[in-house]
Amino acid sequence: MVTIRALRRSAGLVAAALVLTACGSSGGSDSGEQAGDPSFEGRGPITFVAGKDTTGTVQAALDRWNRLHPKEQVSFIQLPTDADSQRREMIQNAETKSDAYTVLSLDVVWTSEFAAHRWIEKLPENQFPLRKMLKPVVETAEYRGALYAVPFSSDGGLLYYRADLLKKAGIAGPPTTWSRMKADCAKVKRLPEAKDMSCYAGQFRKYEGLTVNFSEAVQSAGGVVTDAGGKPDVDTPEAKKGLDFLVGSFKDGTIPKEALTYQEEGSRRAFQSGKLIFLRNWPYVYSLARKSNVAGKFAVAPLPGLNGPGSSSLGGHNLALSSFARNKATAMDFMKFFTSQDSARTFLKDAAFAPSYAALYDDASLTKEYPYLRVLKQSIETAVPRPRVVRYGEVTSAIQQQAYAALTGVKSSEQALRTLQQDLRR
Repeated sequence: MVTIRALRRSAGLVAAALVLTACGSSGGSDSGEQAGDPSFEGRGPITFVAGKDTTGTVQAALDRWNRLHPKEQVSFIQLPTDADSQRREMIQNAETKSDAYTVLSLDVVWTSEFAAHRWIEKLPENQFPLRKMLKPVVETAEYRGALYAVPFSSDGGLLYYRADLLKKAGIAGPPTTWSRMKADCAKVKRLPEAKDMSCYAGQFRKYEGLTVNFSEAVQSAGGVVTDAGGKPDVDTPEAKKGLDFLVGSFKDGTIPKEALTYQEEGSRRAFQSGKLIFLRNWPYVYSLARKSNVAGKFAVAPLPGLNGPGSSSLGGHNLALSSFARNKATAMDFMKFFTSQDSARTFLKDAAFAPSYAALYDDASLTKEYPYLRVLKQSIETAVPRPRVVRYGEVTSAIQQQAYAALTGVKSSEQALRTLQQDLRR
């Protein structure tokens, strides 16, 4: 799904665990309620379809809407936590033209696929405050110059680290390169309380998170998954350096073997339980970690790279309207309610998810409470989108297959990248 415009604008996961919340006034503006676009008709009950709510905040937001709209109730349909299963179930619903799903929470890389198949409706741009949102985030909601979804949240990868242990080991700040991170790990592990800890982990199970982590490694070594023209370009020395970092880290113990089973939640729990010194994960981890055993002991930084700060894959979720849904006027109003700036502010406070609105990253009251916001904004603005293609499922499957083969020693990095190049060309 990489477009030329997106690549020029941005410096390729989360899939992540999808956690959604919102609050605030309904309507397309930040206060007051607006009528839905006249081309969308029907009012009454609708459904909101998203991944499992791991933060426990979604239902509270839906309850607020339901109290204000007793005749237009929203029911929450929770799908599995992993992005691949969410996509599969949404596609199955669309292919049967079922009206069971109304508003879909799509991973940002699915917009082109769902729009091209006409599974989601084209939306009126003037109904949503797009100019207040970060440009790279808005671009993820577009297909062929038209709006097919509304940015709900963004996402950029962050490096979580045990600031307390780094300080005790005499390390001034977080690492900016992979070699520095490994050196810092060696120092920290000399501490008695850290001798049994592992250095680093991301998400390396064979699922969407592996596509994210592989893409970030390639980008952070100066390579690309696709070039400026959208063509695959992974059979390169730069891409090999990125994959070699991951492969070598599994071999030398920097990344523990159990990380081959990690999705977002598994890696989060490992960090919070004191098993990891460094963790690559999404912003939602911040609020949960502040309530865990590592509260007050961790901080966040940009992802490290080969020769300096690395590059995140661009994550996040957009809300889309199913083409086969009923009560689309209600759905439009609900989407405005759920994607308003007030909702984004509450969502940030309750679940530490990255807002789509630029102003929230510079809000003094928020940056004081959430000092990682400026780091997160930098991560998003320099992030690289995963391929924006109609057949994204096949693309991510190919990446996962070859990257996993390299990580598990079935293939060398060179063999895996050569095969991946051939697969992506097809």
